[in-house]
Amino acid sequence: MNFQSLGFLAFLAIAVPLCLAAARRNRRAGRGGLVLACLFFCLMGGGWRGTAVLAAGLAVSAAAVRLLTTPGKTASRRLCLVLAAAWHVGILAAFKYAGFLTGGAVSTGWAPLGLSFFTFQQLWLLKEAYTGGFRPAEGDSLLLYAFFFPTVVSGPILKPQAFFPQLRGERFLNPDGHDLAAGLYAVASGLGKKVLLADSLGTVADNGWAHLDQLSAPAAWLVILGYTLQLYFDFSGYCDIAAGTARLLGVRLPVNFDSPYRSLSLDEFWKRWHITLTSFLRECLYFPLGGSRRGSGRTCLNIMAVYLVSGLWHGAGWTFLIWGGLHGLGQIAERLLGSRREKLPKLLRWALTFAFVNAAWVFFRAPDAAQALALLGAAVSGGLRPPGEWLAEGVFAKEARGLGTLFPALRAWAAPALMGALFAAALTAALWPRSAVRQMEDFRPAPWRAALLALLAAWSVLSFTGVTGFIYSNF
Repeated sequence: MNFQSLGFLAFLAIAVPLCLAAARRNRRAGRGGLVLACLFFCLMGGGWRGTAVLAAGLAVSAAAVRLLTTPGKTASRRLCLVLAAAWHVGILAAFKYAGFLTGGAVSTGWAPLGLSFFTFQQLWLLKEAYTGGFRPAEGDSLLLYAFFFPTVVSGPILKPQAFFPQLRGERFLNPDGHDLAAGLYAVASGLGKKVLLADSLGTVADNGWAHLDQLSAPAAWLVILGYTLQLYFDFSGYCDIAAGTARLLGVRLPVNFDSPYRSLSLDEFWKRWHITLTSFLRECLYFPLGGSRRGSGRTCLNIMAVYLVSGLWHGAGWTFLIWGGLHGLGQIAERLLGSRREKLPKLLRWALTFAFVNAAWVFFRAPDAAQALALLGAAVSGGLRPPGEWLAEGVFAKEARGLGTLFPALRAWAAPALMGALFAAALTAALWPRSAVRQMEDFRPAPWRAALLALLAAWSVLSFTGVTGFIYSNF
């Protein structure tokens, strides 16, 4: 069940009021209603067999958590942790990496809904139970932790301490007016990001990738920048909807994006981009490997290991490994340069970081390394001729036809003008100091905001036809 669909909005309009109404009568009834809503969402989105695989993983985690939080021999607890972690990693590998590892000889052809996010979240739960960071308490629900419908498809990846205490709090299934207003704001904002910005930018990127041999240098950079912005608004839009939906239920999700394209270094970028994934990899992989405590050479190896795992987690392909490796090398270079890089002007540091991130995303998007290099080659040596009109084909197609009908003299310029406006709006929003989720913290309802958000939501809903799925739901 896609967030950007009438079906999801209908589900939301029914499930949230019912759960809140049930909780007012009996808190346990409200919790039970939310569990049923989450299971229904998973069944509709992932089917019976996918939900069954995740349920089996949850059963493994539940048994392991019980053993890990029971005083006993260290060796037995360690064996329990290893076996439970091996189950989750093995299931992820079987469904996601079998084809890659066997050269296509073995492949399941399908994967449970949100398996990558589910796996990392369960591994985080096991790690915290083992180290003592999490102890089950009355009111905690591992089922809600695993299947909470705002996060089950594409996160954020929830650390146990960020979720379970809220289930025992007063706000859970008892949101106040501020929560409801902020939640609706985030949902409308996320829909606008996904439907109006991400998918329109994706049209430009897809047009360019379909005609690599026709790209001039300016057109190639528009394609590269288009995908950079598409990916951000696609995933950030999802996280806004997830955060807004959770807020309607009285749950606050961790911030997952914090204006990452304003970063002055790659280290800062990863503290702002997909923050929960960065936190998971740091706590569950980088620190256990030794972090930066075992000398410079070992630190560099640990950094590279983290980013190669990040690349492979995003996709089973060499281009994802290259993307992860590039970010690993970039982080190592920044560490080796140390304070010398900090002496550069801030604008230059931002430009270098943004250019690197843009270039690395090319491998993330490319079907293979050869085509990635072809696009980067066009960006450097493709000539300076203006981009062809075909690059804007399909961008706000309905709106362009409407402008052409109202103003026939502008018909030839409608699509390019709308594409220019799209990039200007997207860059402004991406570089804005405070993200939508940050703005939720002190959101204040106002008539003009209500009108603007209603217009944004209506425009998004009317544009649902032809909208693609969220990119990160493929991971």
